[in-house]
Amino acid sequence: MAELKTKQNEMDVSEHLNAIEDPQRKEDCIKIHDLMADITGEDANMWGDSIVGFGSYHYKYDSGREGDWFITGFANRKQQISLYIMSGFKRYDELMAKLGKHKTGKSCLYIKKLSDIDMEVLETLIRSSVEYMNKTYNQ
Repeated sequence: MAELKTKQNEMDVSEHLNAIEDPQRKEDCIKIHDLMADITGEDANMWGDSIVGFGSYHYKYDSGREGDWFITGFANRKQQISLYIMSGFKRYDELMAKLGKHKTGKSCLYIKKLSDIDMEVLETLIRSSVEYMNKTYNQ
């Protein structure tokens, strides 16, 4: 069974954030960092070389594959900021309709900039996902 390549490591989160060249993108990422730290009550850790993650949970699939992953996090990507909403989006239709300009993947929320979205809705979404994940995996 292949081992997961993206793992928590000792890279410095502040250095990573401060290395973001675009001033607006850097400011947005720092705001997301602060919001997620406040919601989770956890310190940020680097996962791989580009994901800033908060908290962790252990998963085990029916196939036998298992591992550890972050409860919530984000990554500055070339085209957008990816926010990881690990509980997915199915239970949040009402919130997603109010969020603003975004795209989604299975558990990824893609935004261009924070000014495109409603920050209160984003906070509620992240908080709800973190609560769900902790209740499901960390009880």
